[in-house]
Amino acid sequence: MSLIGLVDCNSFYVSCERVFQPRLDGQAVGVLSNNDGCLIARSNEIKALGIEMGTPAFEIQHLVRQGRIHLLSSNYELYGDMSARVQDVLEEYSAGVEPYSIDEMFVRFDGFANDQLLEHARQLHRKVRQYTGIPVCVGVAPTRTLAKLANRAAKKIPAYRGVCAIRPDNRETQALLKKTELSDVWGVGRRLVGRLSLIGIKSAWDLAQADPKRIRRQFSVTLERTALELRGIPCIELNDFHEPRQRIMTSRSFGKLTNDFSEIREAIRQHGQRGAEKLRRQNSLARAVLVFLKTNPFRNDLPQYSPSLAVELYRPTDDSREILHAAGQALQRIYRQGYRYQKGGVMLLDLIDANRQQLSLLDTPQSDADRNRSQKLMSIMDELNSRMGRGTVKLGTPSPGAAWHLRCDNLTQRYSTRWEELPAARAT
Repeated sequence: MSLIGLVDCNSFYVSCERVFQPRLDGQAVGVLSNNDGCLIARSNEIKALGIEMGTPAFEIQHLVRQGRIHLLSSNYELYGDMSARVQDVLEEYSAGVEPYSIDEMFVRFDGFANDQLLEHARQLHRKVRQYTGIPVCVGVAPTRTLAKLANRAAKKIPAYRGVCAIRPDNRETQALLKKTELSDVWGVGRRLVGRLSLIGIKSAWDLAQADPKRIRRQFSVTLERTALELRGIPCIELNDFHEPRQRIMTSRSFGKLTNDFSEIREAIRQHGQRGAEKLRRQNSLARAVLVFLKTNPFRNDLPQYSPSLAVELYRPTDDSREILHAAGQALQRIYRQGYRYQKGGVMLLDLIDANRQQLSLLDTPQSDADRNRSQKLMSIMDELNSRMGRGTVKLGTPSPGAAWHLRCDNLTQRYSTRWEELPAARAT
């Protein structure tokens, strides 16, 4: 039986900061949104203080002054690079990796016997921490939905010590399903929980035992697939969910190897515009843009270079112009002459619901007039491209010299992507 694992980085943004600042280990640490507005990531220690996600920074400044918590500005360049390093480790020790978000990746466990499976999952758990410094939890199961539940168990139940491998036909798995509420099942939204409760389905176990045909008839084919996956029957791919994605990636191999910057820039612009269209379609906003390039790893006669860089956006946005500006900045930084590139792409990171955007008093939001103009322009572009063919309306090169400076009073160094910000060792 083919198995799949889900590797989830623990408190990822905070963990990235702790890799280069060990003094923060065991401390209550929070990472702030654009312009240091509100909390978007929390350590376990800050959660224990009862501080909720989305809390405005100004409301907890007294705790900073008392030395009880540490607040840091979001450092997407560092987080994007550390995510790529985690993926590199997983690719070295697995049959394949499918990124799901900046801190979650599905991993194939093909060809492992039952007695080897758990040990290999533990090896992944150790190797990622050893080579990157990032703590992870690993859940392994026959399906992606069960792998999600296994990962959750690995994180919530100390006895698993960060690694949980389950099979659908044993008592341990049955007990786990019976304890899991429907709201904790991947792909089951809040609205479905109430409707399922009316017909007596209140846990993951209840959904697994339900008649799949009835589930499909009364709800949807997507929920039927979820029910089958809980039984251990693989039938979901990453693109099957209609729920908003946690990240959006658009990429494509070039028609031929190229080192022409203008050609590569045009490709990145196309990917950025396509990603922005997908972002608007699911009614989300992005906080950061990651651009990557790859040379051909099978051409041993050519020099190899596969860079990536994440750039934080001025504000959470779905405006193609702002996304392309950030993508252009990233490309300028990572492009190097002397290499022939095979592939390039754009990933939109840290997505939020456009209808639930939370701004603090310190943020500088768009005026209503600017926001309305942006929405109308993007809506017209999307409508024309939908009616007359993709690419009918494209954006030109953004005006040069635009200064998009963020307020990042607590920004740490970009230790792993900039020579001038490498960690320094000092003799004592």
